[in-house]
Amino acid sequence: MNLLGVLEGILFVVGDEGVTLNQICDILQIEMEEAKSLLMELKRSYDAENRGVRISYLGDAFKLTTKKEHKEYYQKLIENPENNTLSQAALETLAIIAYNQPITRVEIDEMRGVSNAHILRKLVAKGLVKEAGKSTMPGRPNLYATTSEFLDYFGLSSISDLPTIIKDELPKDQEPELFTSIYKEENNE
Repeated sequence: MNLLGVLEGILFVVGDEGVTLNQICDILQIEMEEAKSLLMELKRSYDAENRGVRISYLGDAFKLTTKKEHKEYYQKLIENPENNTLSQAALETLAIIAYNQPITRVEIDEMRGVSNAHILRKLVAKGLVKEAGKSTMPGRPNLYATTSEFLDYFGLSSISDLPTIIKDELPKDQEPELFTSIYKEENNE
């Protein structure tokens, strides 16, 4: 098996979270020296001028990141009006933030049931969401809130213009259906 290719796939899959050297050893079932050697070989491959990503060591984890010298092109991608449409996942994440702000990424992940790190980065880059301080939770994670650009994008004058949502309470002995939302839009007709 090509462990170099597997390592590259692992780095891609873990995304923003990154992977530690110990995790690489555990996953690939290899010794520390072999893991370091594989990382260095892959890093040298990415360091070539014709590659757009690199391996970075941030915090205590290895991650795939874009090269700083290409930043102006990534900025154009974000600012391009044709790329400013929002996916269903981005809209769901925005709604969670708008109705529960300020909120941490972990709380958003729990509500959506999936990791939202990538979506959150895009929303921050588009100016629809901002870091709004630090939580008092262990680790002091960032708190996120919507911006004035969010209000402009959706034609709202303030966050209070969002439709009111009423949470249906289920009796304690009744289990919720997995595919039915407990949130209902209030009809203001």
